[in-house]
Amino acid sequence: MQALLDSIPYVQFLGIAAERKGNEITTIMPFGNHLVGNVMLPAIHGGVIGAFLEITATVQLLFDTQCERLPKTIDISIDYLRSGRPVATYGRAIVTRHGRRVANVRTEIWQEERAKPVAAAHGHYLLTPV
Repeated sequence: MQALLDSIPYVQFLGIAAERKGNEITTIMPFGNHLVGNVMLPAIHGGVIGAFLEITATVQLLFDTQCERLPKTIDISIDYLRSGRPVATYGRAIVTRHGRRVANVRTEIWQEERAKPVAAAHGHYLLTPV
């Protein structure tokens, strides 16, 4: 799975890695100064947070399904809950509905405490069946 992630240039730029423990995938995005959007706080850029949510959902879909290609995002709704601080960020996703062509995925990312998410998303993805 990490080899597939490493083949995506934006994932490489963000430094995202994935770890599997049983049936759960956790994505990790280490902090880097290039991720900062507001240098006064400093806070991770909202676009980086959105991309990390979407990549986390995609990784979970790839694990749960037998797609030939990366799923395509139909739409995604993001709730920004607090500023992303200059520390590592973690993510998990749950496939809430998996049809033949479309899947719904709920994603949360957090930093030091999982009970205090930085952002959450709900997205719909187009699948390419085997």
